[in-house]
Amino acid sequence: MAIRSKTLQLNETIVQNAQFNNEPEWFNALRQKAADLVPTLELPTIDKVDFHRWPLFNFAENEVETTEIPTEVQDELVNYQFASVGYQTVKSELPDEMTAQGVVVTDFQTALDEHADLVRDYFMTKAIQLDEDQLTAVNTALVSSGAVVYVPKNVHLKTPIQLLQVQDSRSKQNFVNHTLVIAEENCSFQLLQRTFTVGEEQNPAHVTVEVIANPGSHVRFSSLDSMSEKTNSYFNRRGNLSRDAQIDWTLGVLNHGNTVADFDSDLNGNGSHAEVQSVAISTGKQVQGIDTRVTNRGKHSEGNILQRGVILDKATLVFNGIGKIIHGAHGAKAQQENRILMLSDEARGDANPILLIDENDVIAGHAASVGRINQQQLYYLMSRGLPKEVAQRLVIRGFLGVILREIPSENVRQQMVDMIERKLIDGQRTK
Repeated sequence: MAIRSKTLQLNETIVQNAQFNNEPEWFNALRQKAADLVPTLELPTIDKVDFHRWPLFNFAENEVETTEIPTEVQDELVNYQFASVGYQTVKSELPDEMTAQGVVVTDFQTALDEHADLVRDYFMTKAIQLDEDQLTAVNTALVSSGAVVYVPKNVHLKTPIQLLQVQDSRSKQNFVNHTLVIAEENCSFQLLQRTFTVGEEQNPAHVTVEVIANPGSHVRFSSLDSMSEKTNSYFNRRGNLSRDAQIDWTLGVLNHGNTVADFDSDLNGNGSHAEVQSVAISTGKQVQGIDTRVTNRGKHSEGNILQRGVILDKATLVFNGIGKIIHGAHGAKAQQENRILMLSDEARGDANPILLIDENDVIAGHAASVGRINQQQLYYLMSRGLPKEVAQRLVIRGFLGVILREIPSENVRQQMVDMIERKLIDGQRTK
């Protein structure tokens, strides 16, 4: 059942503070429209996760910006073409070969100044609608940071595009981030989005991504999220796929605070294809709820969902996998697998597969499980002299390996492995 929240009113000052310098009138009007809609809309439904009391809307009216670049960000800059900390863009440098091919990677402010037509055509018009629910309206009204990525027709990039987008919680500062990715016809590229938090203030994080995959394009999108324990997060990543387009999603949900997420792919074109693979780890008293949906509208479209999660301590992890085939999507395929590994008697895990089929000529199936760690594997490793904590981590690595080995970029794969290892070690220390 959807949660209604008509009490949220966006303060006019907060909306004004979110505006970009010299923001075009049409974009400002869109903000105001969204702000007016917020109190009339419902929160999205994440089954089996009651998040309506989370401080997702504790926005700061009097924000304090810190311009000094944190050391942990400076150390990472060499690995990224684009980086931002809070509102501040700290790096935006494309290789010459990308620039020569017409590739655009820029912050939202610059995109509104120099590529306004792109933003107007695609921002909250195809993958997401601003009036879908309260959170999509909030993102439209308060977006204050983000990036726009554009890859032209017939361009095939060998070098991945890598974005670093950091929540600045060294002070009270809002983080409403929006990344718009536009893949023109028959192009192909890899994109990595890395998000994390610096600072100790308790600020909410709203992170939205729209990927517009035009006919024949192929986007490999990887994300690594590790927001802080004090950050309550909402992630909304959506794909809009045209004829014969493909998006391969690899999503690492490794946050330390409470998290809800919508990962949706709309297979609108005939022959479109989405692969969604996600890894999530919950530790401590953390709650994470992830809705992953693939909707087949095009004929002979194909959508596959593979989710694997690990729970320690008193944490909660919920996977809701939804495969939906619309009437008329002849020859469509929808498969999903949701599996959760529990390492604690006090943890709570739910893996909920849902198939909504309104067409006969289709192939669809699902699998789901929530279970304990394999004691035989654990015993074998410990019998070879490994401490229990190390043996557990190796078994978990094997459990998650089915997803990790499918990550196309070795660099991204190693980053995800390192982040998983750190979070598991931190979780074992809290026992």
